[in-house]
Amino acid sequence: MRFLRYGPEGAEKPGVLDGAGRIRDLSGVIADISGPAIADLAWADGLEIESLPAVDSAQRLGACVAGTGKFICIGLNYADHAAESGLEVPPEPVIFMKATSAITGPNDNVIIPRGSVATDWEVELGVVIGKKAKYVDQAEALDHVAGYCVVNDVSERDFQARRSGQWTKGKSCDSFGPIGPWLVTRDEIANPQNLKMWLTVNGVTKQNGTTETMVYGVSYLVSYLSQFMTLHPGDIISTGTPPGVGLGFKPPQYLKPGDVIELGIEGLGTQKQMVVAD
Repeated sequence: MRFLRYGPEGAEKPGVLDGAGRIRDLSGVIADISGPAIADLAWADGLEIESLPAVDSAQRLGACVAGTGKFICIGLNYADHAAESGLEVPPEPVIFMKATSAITGPNDNVIIPRGSVATDWEVELGVVIGKKAKYVDQAEALDHVAGYCVVNDVSERDFQARRSGQWTKGKSCDSFGPIGPWLVTRDEIANPQNLKMWLTVNGVTKQNGTTETMVYGVSYLVSYLSQFMTLHPGDIISTGTPPGVGLGFKPPQYLKPGDVIELGIEGLGTQKQMVVAD
């Protein structure tokens, strides 16, 4: 299934796409697309989607998951992206956190923060946890995944690399975490390591890659992270980006007000954001 959340910011309702790609209202079935709902999808068994109320397709889409407790990101998880960043592939996954206050809808504006000189883009595969995971083996890791989504890991490179300390402050500005449009359940994606992904800025292709070239795959990452922290339903893992980020161009190319970012991942839908100044 392809779950989503629609409506004004802060007042989103749960929804699901029907076979024709129309939004159907789920608010009579569940309260929201959040940890409790995706931890046990028994309520969706036998759900007659076509009988649910239809929703105007012009509705704003919110982040496809509500109430995310942890927004965990993996750095340098594509060897060719590490190379364009002038960095080595790490011997273990690089982990950093993105503030949950950065989360926005897939088509909401990306806001360049005050003092920014290097706001950048990153298309990434998002993994949404559906079952509590602690010390799980890699062979069982995908059993703890509810589904997948598109993430734009927007980054301010100057804040991230030149302002001292951890990467988090270059990753957590308001609007730096567009998520969605859909949470696509795990059964819909045969192989998360074989998905095409792309990103354009003003219609020009910047990233054109595939999850096949990840250094550390989804099952490894879920297992690995669960050795250090308990993963809870609704937590999101953003798994890294292929080459083509603004930092990697010579000279670097960064976002400016008026730019339009479009991105997508095979089977998971697309996003479109206008870039604006704070």
